[in-house]
Amino acid sequence: MAGDVRLSLLVILGPTAVGKTDLAIEIAQAVEGEIISADSRQIYRLMDIGTAKPTPEQQAAVPHHLLDVVNPDENLSLAQYQHLAYAAIDAAHGRGHLPMLVGGTGQYITAVVEGWTIPEVPPNERLRAELEAFAAQQGASALHERLRQLDSAAADHIDYRNVRRVVRALEVCLESGQPISELQRKHPPPYRMMTYGITLDRDALYERADRRVDEMIAEGFLDEVRCLLDAGYNRRLPSMSGLGYVQLAAHLLDSLPLDEAVADTKHATHDFIRRQYTWFRGHDSGILWHNIEQLDRAAQIEATARWLHEQG
Repeated sequence: MAGDVRLSLLVILGPTAVGKTDLAIEIAQAVEGEIISADSRQIYRLMDIGTAKPTPEQQAAVPHHLLDVVNPDENLSLAQYQHLAYAAIDAAHGRGHLPMLVGGTGQYITAVVEGWTIPEVPPNERLRAELEAFAAQQGASALHERLRQLDSAAADHIDYRNVRRVVRALEVCLESGQPISELQRKHPPPYRMMTYGITLDRDALYERADRRVDEMIAEGFLDEVRCLLDAGYNRRLPSMSGLGYVQLAAHLLDSLPLDEAVADTKHATHDFIRRQYTWFRGHDSGILWHNIEQLDRAAQIEATARWLHEQG
């Protein structure tokens, strides 16, 4: 085949609600691509509406991978995700198709494209509970300062508000005796990569995200959360910490008015979008950014096909 398609990887990243899924499907249909999800919420079964998971029709349009991988009360570590992603990429290559890593979870994407060596330190639930209790009592910034004392490099790259990541970094340090930043060495995979960043003016993106929250509510998001709670999935599970799930659980369990839960979801989504952009800026190794409203899709597909078939 022209070029070495077997070693090619197209990455499409961007913030939530920007329109990555529709664009990825268009490109995949044109160049025989397979979509590998890079979304830390879409890995969960039974969580479809609130995670904006591709619809059955979209999944039927092109092959999708790494959706519905675990149940809501199960964990999928970053190392496990990376392993599954590499396997899906290799399998797509084996079928002569272009693997496309698509999503907004920056840590997932970066771990794959940079080839992170991820510490194989098993979870210590007791230690995690102690650290989470410390954060609840003393504050997230105090927990972050504990990390800084042990691993300043990791602290510089982890937002203090992301308590789960701070807890994991501390867990690795305390369990292994080594800073997580030293254990996370990089071994870039042998792929020829192209990375498209999909963006939108911030105010317009916030408006689009707000509309999507309203659409999710109309599609039955509240019933989805109710069904998860009724099935026995605890609101404190990592899977239930996603945008909207926290707020709607508070409506159902704590009598938070629905309009306030929706407004809180929109506010949290805006904050999440800001954090996504911060991650992408900090890990930008040649992202080609495109405004989704100004993008000539036909030209983009043509450019992708041209890149794909270039001689190495």
